[in-house]
Amino acid sequence: MLMPTRLPVSAFKEREVQKRFGVVLAGKMGGLLLAAGVIVAAFYLFGQTAGATALQDTVDAESLINPLNTVWVLVAAFLVFFMQAGFMALEAGFARSRESVNVMMECIFDTCLCGILYWAIGFALEFGIGNSIIGHSFFFLNHDTADYNGTGIAFYAFVLFQFAFADTASTITSGAMIGRTSFKGDILYSIAVSGLIYPITVHWIWGPGGWLGNTMGWFNGLVPDGTVFRDFAGSTAVHTVGAMIALMGALALGPRLGRVFARDGGGPTPPHDVNIAAIGAVMLWFGWYGFNPGSTLSAMDWEGIGRVAINTTLAASAGGLVAIFFIYRRTKKWDVGSTINGFLGGLVAVTAPCYWINPLGAVIIGAVAGILVPLATDLLEHLRIDDPVGAVPVHGACGIWGTLAVGLFATGEFGIPTATGADNSAPITGLFFGGGGGQLTAQVIGSIAAMLSAGILSFLLMFGLRKIPGSWNLRMPHDAEIEEGIDLYAHGLPAYQLDTGLGLVTVAGPSEARAPAPSSD
Repeated sequence: MLMPTRLPVSAFKEREVQKRFGVVLAGKMGGLLLAAGVIVAAFYLFGQTAGATALQDTVDAESLINPLNTVWVLVAAFLVFFMQAGFMALEAGFARSRESVNVMMECIFDTCLCGILYWAIGFALEFGIGNSIIGHSFFFLNHDTADYNGTGIAFYAFVLFQFAFADTASTITSGAMIGRTSFKGDILYSIAVSGLIYPITVHWIWGPGGWLGNTMGWFNGLVPDGTVFRDFAGSTAVHTVGAMIALMGALALGPRLGRVFARDGGGPTPPHDVNIAAIGAVMLWFGWYGFNPGSTLSAMDWEGIGRVAINTTLAASAGGLVAIFFIYRRTKKWDVGSTINGFLGGLVAVTAPCYWINPLGAVIIGAVAGILVPLATDLLEHLRIDDPVGAVPVHGACGIWGTLAVGLFATGEFGIPTATGADNSAPITGLFFGGGGGQLTAQVIGSIAAMLSAGILSFLLMFGLRKIPGSWNLRMPHDAEIEEGIDLYAHGLPAYQLDTGLGLVTVAGPSEARAPAPSSD
């Protein structure tokens, strides 16, 4: 029997693998084009007069709002959900090849689990009618209204959109825990993240009556009347919360065996397949056009949608460019991995302020994010925290920066989107545009509150799971990590195999090497 051997070949270069990837990607793009066709058709059907009779010549504007807003939110939900494919490709490419099957399985499992949990309790805790701390209605999506809470959006369409956001937070968490998290441990922490930690924290920001987004709770005396915490599409609610959970997971797990940090003469593990990582990152950028513009929740606010879309594009572009040149000064190399995380950092940072800023503000916010990502990565290396994909620098550092940027760069021209269009009667104004420090203070309070909430709860969760004896421990056994790697140990197969005609040969990426045994110190 021919034993598997390791070859320094990237399986993505194999023509058959490329063909299969192309077919899958083409299918996804076809589905998105079909969804775009649906919204165009809806605009045509609901927005045009038929001209057959006098009654048909006049269209009641109110009858347009619910259908158009619902279709817009559904299309945005599909785009946000498509980000899961981007996360899977990005994380698998940045990981070692011996970890990439596990990345795929974790993302798929977390999505399925999040769907069930969000149906049962997650949406109720996050968006249920309750108090300022937690929602307590809509369990198992029981409801008695056609729309959600007067938004003009069909109830289930709103749920699907918010589910896609919750799924994103869970996926952010897994990125920092690649390669050493036992699959049973992943099941346990995913239940807590999707079912409890994320929904409860986000209720404070976006939920009806949430204390951060509505009253500022005990801190209302520190900010002007009417000023509340603002996070348009989730720099804090999704990204900072996800990053704090990821950080606690990485701390509880410790580094992958054999990981040598920069202060010890090593550095971040190079991607095993930078091609698939880059493709995944651009897919995420594409999905962000559902994430940010979709958060208007209103197709009637077409000016706001356009402004958010261009601000999203400019921040990502600035983050990528600044990261390229910042790293080039150090290494004299045009580094792909840093560029990827640079534009992702720009996307994360602009997510909170994208509705209230102008294009110049978006460029500045993205440019700062392009510097923050490598600096935060340096800090993790110094602290010997193993984050294989840069989840904490991208989503944590840039999420905090983007949240604070609302209080700095909001122009004072824009208020909030509504079901019938923009309501600019009470615009949001930042420090740099004459608004004083009130909004910035609210942003600081909200960011710290979310960090503490998610951080403390996830610390108790992750370190508690690390203490569980046996196979339900958060970390996989060290012997299995050294000898097999998590793909073979947990899932029974490697990511890449070639059929030589004599038997299957395991294919390894260029950075693939067996992890050495842990040192005595």
